[in-house]
Amino acid sequence: MTHPAHARLLVDVSRDYYLDGRSKVEIAQHRGISRFQVARLLTEARESGVVRIEIAPPAHLDGDRAGRLADLLGARDVVIVPSGADPAATRDAAAHALASILAARVHAGMTVGVSWSRTIETAVGLLGALPPCEVVQLVGALPVSGAGDSLGLIERFRGMEGVRTWPVWSPMLVGDPATAAGMRRQTEIAAALDRADALDLAVVAVGAWTSDGSTVYPLITEEDRRAATEAGAAAECSGRLLAADGSAVLTPLDARVVGVTLEQLARTPEVLAVGYGAHTATALRAAVAGIGVTTLVCDEAAALALEEQAPST
Repeated sequence: MTHPAHARLLVDVSRDYYLDGRSKVEIAQHRGISRFQVARLLTEARESGVVRIEIAPPAHLDGDRAGRLADLLGARDVVIVPSGADPAATRDAAAHALASILAARVHAGMTVGVSWSRTIETAVGLLGALPPCEVVQLVGALPVSGAGDSLGLIERFRGMEGVRTWPVWSPMLVGDPATAAGMRRQTEIAAALDRADALDLAVVAVGAWTSDGSTVYPLITEEDRRAATEAGAAAECSGRLLAADGSAVLTPLDARVVGVTLEQLARTPEVLAVGYGAHTATALRAAVAGIGVTTLVCDEAAALALEEQAPST
C-alpha cells in the first residue's frame, strides 16, 4: 500500500502539472524536489491510476461515431467534417474531405460521373490531377449566382492529362419536355448520358427540397414547387427528386431535366454524396435509401440530426 504522505505527493504533483499547468521545473522548485523526481512521480501517478487520461476526439474525428452512423443509414462509409462558422466554411471543410476521397478512390481506367454543386466544384479545384480515366458530366449547366456550373467543371477535368471527358452541352433544366427530349437526343449529349450507364463511381450533391437547400428550387415556378412538394419531394439530387423514404418523385419537372437519372445512379457500384446542415438530414437519408449512396460526406450538424432521426430502441 502506498504511504499516505507519498500518495498525497502524487496527487499534489499531478494537480500542479495537469490542472494548474505548471512545468516540471516549477513543481520541483515549489515542492523542494528534483525535476527527475517530478517526472517519476507523474509516471507513477498514471500507472497507479491516480491520473487517468481520457482522449475525447471532436465529432468529426470520431471514427466509431462515423461507423455507427454508416450502419444506421446503410451506407458503407460516413465522413463527418466540422460545421463551420458559416456555410462557406462548412462547404470548404466538406470539399477538402471530398477531394481526399476522390484522390484515393479514382484509379486508372475508371469511368467517373460528376454532378455539380459549389462543394463539388471546390473539391475538384483542390485536385491536382487524376489517373487516366473517363469523366462523365452528369447534369447540364444550372446558373447559380456567384458560382460556376457543370460545364466549367467538366472543362477542369478536360485539362487533366490522360482524362477523357464526356460533356453535356445543355442547360440542366429546360423550358418544356419536348425541348429536353431534343437535347437528350443530341449526339454528344446522348453519348454522355448513355455513358452514365457504365459508371464505376458517381459524385453527387444532395440537398433538401427547400429554397435554401436546393439550387433547383428557387429557379422554378411556384406552381412547379408546389406540385413537387405535394407529390412528397424531400430531397433533390442532380435535378431529380426523392421522397423521404428514397422513392422517386415524378412530376412534370422531371421530364425537363437533361441529366443522369436516379436509376442510373442506383446502378452505379460506388456513389459518393455530399451534403451539410441539419436541414439536409432527411434528404441525405433519402439519398442513401434511394440511390444507394456508399460514401456520405456530411458535417457535424447533419450527423447529429441524422442520429436524432434514428428510431429509439
